[in-house]
Amino acid sequence: MWEYTDKVKELFLKPKNVGEVENPDAVGEVGSIICGDALKLTLKIDKKTKRILDARFQTFGCASAIASSSALTELIKGKTLEEALQVSNQDIAKYLGGLPDEKMHCSVMGQEALEDAIRNYKGEKKIEEPGERVVCKCFDVTEEKIRKVAIENHLTTVDEVTHFTKAGGGCGTCIPDIEKILKDLWSIKELKEKPPERKKLTNIQKMALIQDVVAKEIRPRLQADGGDLDLIDIDGNRVIVGLRGMCIDCPMGSMTINGIEDRLREVTAEEIKLVAE
Repeated sequence: MWEYTDKVKELFLKPKNVGEVENPDAVGEVGSIICGDALKLTLKIDKKTKRILDARFQTFGCASAIASSSALTELIKGKTLEEALQVSNQDIAKYLGGLPDEKMHCSVMGQEALEDAIRNYKGEKKIEEPGERVVCKCFDVTEEKIRKVAIENHLTTVDEVTHFTKAGGGCGTCIPDIEKILKDLWSIKELKEKPPERKKLTNIQKMALIQDVVAKEIRPRLQADGGDLDLIDIDGNRVIVGLRGMCIDCPMGSMTINGIEDRLREVTAEEIKLVAE
């Protein structure tokens, strides 16, 4: 039996913004009744400001799907389209006070419906990769979706992928493929060709660049998962940090450090060594 927060129960029993916007400016649809979950999102948008005036939903799914859809509409009303695009599935789950691991795919469905609606408003179509492969035929989940969701939510196990996408939760024949995708995704790949040389940074430039990346990219991502990081010192190529919050005892701490180190090396083009105190 799953444990639901009071907010999830509230928005399931008394959901907000149920229905369809009259003469909507944007429509987003994801999922399939056949696969068990489906969501239709309709938006009314101010033509001048590109601000979302109203958002309504129709959902076929479980309590988490209904609550997540309701939370999504509350989060995006009043935002501009660009601001709304910054709303992640983690934001939806956080608004609800959390979701059971097995129900995180409901928050992902909300994020996807929003992206689809905004594409619809802009007259754009989802870019399909040539020959895009369906990995999980039970729930029609593509390799591209697994990769995208895994990167955005730092998923490293098949169970986590199943919780967020439902892939692997049916007959199970796709589990080896999911394992290969994760292994490929999080493996350290050797560069096949030497990258173009970049102009060497001065110490001041390097320090400013590292501080900027930590403040704008790394800390917000860690904070979204309940963790944090303090930049303590920069000594040449040694970057000394302190892990905070959920990052302190996280079993994936070494992977987090390696990921941050790789990102700092990418932006500075130097052999940065990240040291956690």
